[in-house]
Amino acid sequence: MYVHCGSVQKARKLFDEIPQKSLITWNAMISGYSQHGHGMEVLDLYQDMQTSGTLPDEVTLVGVLSSCANLGAQRIGHDLEKKIDILGYGSNTFLKNALMNMYARCGNLSKATAIFDAMPEKSLISWTAIIGGYGMHGQGKVSVELFDQMIRTGIKPDKAVFVSVLTACSHAGLTEKGLDYFYSMEKKYNLKPSTEHYSCVVDLLGRAGQLSKARDFIESMPMNPDGPVWGALLGACKIHKNVELAKLAFDKVVELEPDNIGYYVLLSNIYSEANDKEGISRIRIMMRERGVRKDPGYSFVERNGKLHLFMAGSKSHPQEKEIYDMLRKLQHLVEPNNDRAISTSTSVHSERLAIAFALLNSTEEKICVIKNLRICADCHVFVKSVSKFFNFEFIIRDATRFHHFKDGSCSCKDFW
Repeated sequence: MYVHCGSVQKARKLFDEIPQKSLITWNAMISGYSQHGHGMEVLDLYQDMQTSGTLPDEVTLVGVLSSCANLGAQRIGHDLEKKIDILGYGSNTFLKNALMNMYARCGNLSKATAIFDAMPEKSLISWTAIIGGYGMHGQGKVSVELFDQMIRTGIKPDKAVFVSVLTACSHAGLTEKGLDYFYSMEKKYNLKPSTEHYSCVVDLLGRAGQLSKARDFIESMPMNPDGPVWGALLGACKIHKNVELAKLAFDKVVELEPDNIGYYVLLSNIYSEANDKEGISRIRIMMRERGVRKDPGYSFVERNGKLHLFMAGSKSHPQEKEIYDMLRKLQHLVEPNNDRAISTSTSVHSERLAIAFALLNSTEEKICVIKNLRICADCHVFVKSVSKFFNFEFIIRDATRFHHFKDGSCSCKDFW
């Protein structure tokens, strides 16, 4: 009851007071943490459960795999895959889907695809997971091929899979294909699009630079546009540096979601790129008056089955000195003629610290960083430049999508 009402702390207090915990008790708390995004707590609790001698079941494992997916804890997820086989749950479709989602969200598309291909019976959820996985990584053409393949197998799409394929089309620049899918929802499959689908189309048109069409599309909606719809237009304005339309979109979106910090940051960044200092000042004053604060940026990177958390400018890691020394070396590689000190600005954003740590400790060919916020333009340029000097693929999953950096370029083609 406490979990479903959002009172996770009260649920945990009650959980801790239970002297003998059954499997149902453990599952209630693990699932509760997982549903509310408390991934680290899920992993800690699962460890306690193992120590107690209680064996997990399918419900436990789905909750833990979901948390591994959110945190980018691929090594832990891989160990869970072995556990699933040992416990005899290897043929469970729900767990296969959870494993596929975990690998895709941890940056390992090849492993996710292998699981999908090996499934004797693929449910709509299975197709949705793999289509969305490729879409997140910017491989929209593969997502489209998979969607069309799904239709040929006779599986009827639902609204969720349309969100996945529309998002994939948006990130890959497949504008016409995405529009065809959107209009086929009602005509071909008798599915009435929701505001989420309209938001996807606004993003689709906006990323393609068709800002006027995107605005007209919003005005033609049969229902009132919500925050994400106007937010999609605002995000497109940032990509294409349209300040005037950004102001309009911002005015609309803050009426609907006045406490969403992301929109204030977006407009502030648009003003910054336009060198509009008055605009930046207005946004800061508005944020202060409304009590809106920017979420702290943090990044996770996994090494040897352990998650390492970095906050922007943090100096609490045991390898702090080595990390900052590495960061200075990276900065010198990228900007050899710039002798400025490592400061508390973008030069110490959490993803840079995570990359420096990973370079000090990694023996693998891929470095995957999970970030809670959208990657900023300065850090995007920085990681692209760093990727020229190392024989690694740098993968960053930010709040929007995956970025694959290799040999000085990014899979997003600088549109995100």
